[in-house]
Amino acid sequence: MIKSSRLAGLLLSSLLMTSGAFAADASNTIKPTRGTIDSVTPTSLELTTRQGEKLDVKLTDQTKITQVTEGKMSDIKADSFIGTAAVPQPNGTLKALEVHVFAPSLRGSGEGFNPFESADGKINTMTNGTVGKLVNSNGRTLTVKYQNGEKTVVVPDDVPVVLLAPGDRSLLKPGAHIVLFPIKDAQGALAARGIAAGKDGVTPPM
Repeated sequence: MIKSSRLAGLLLSSLLMTSGAFAADASNTIKPTRGTIDSVTPTSLELTTRQGEKLDVKLTDQTKITQVTEGKMSDIKADSFIGTAAVPQPNGTLKALEVHVFAPSLRGSGEGFNPFESADGKINTMTNGTVGKLVNSNGRTLTVKYQNGEKTVVVPDDVPVVLLAPGDRSLLKPGAHIVLFPIKDAQGALAARGIAAGKDGVTPPM
C-alpha cells in the first residue's frame, strides 16, 4: 500500500496499498486484519480478531507502526492529505465509512484508489489523496485528488474521523485495538508489514 518510508500498505490503507483503479480483481483488494492485542513480545504479538480468531503475528524491523487518535470533522480541510474507506454510489460519488487524516510527515502514504475489504467483509473502496474542493454543508462533500485521478466523497456527519501520525512499539500493548496489514514470510508465517494502533483506547475505524 505504501512505500517503506511511509504509512503502511491504511493505514493506514492507511499502510499497504498499491495504486490503481477499483476493480473486482481480488488480487488487488486490501484486506486488513482487525482486532485487539492479547500479548506482545519484541518479535511477535498475539491478537484476537473481531471474529474471535486467535492469531500469532511476527513483528520485524520493517513493521511500520501508525498512531490513531480521535479526530473531528473540522480536521478535514482543503489541502489535507486523507484516506477514506467508502461505498460507491449510483451517481459515481463515494459515501465515506470513515476518514483518516494523515499528519504532514505522512503525506503521500498509500496514494491512490483501490478495492478495500471493510470490517463487515464487503469489498468497498479506499481512496488516499489530497482534499481539493470542500463544501461544508450537512457533513462534508469533498474532492480527493490522487496521482492521475479524482473522486468526489460525501462524508456524513456521523462518520468517524481519526488522525494518523507516526507511532512506535509503545502503542502495542494488551488491550490496544489495531488494524494490521499482514504478509507471509518465507516460511509461510504471518508477519506485520504495518499496524495502525489506537491510542488511549481508540478503535481504528478503517
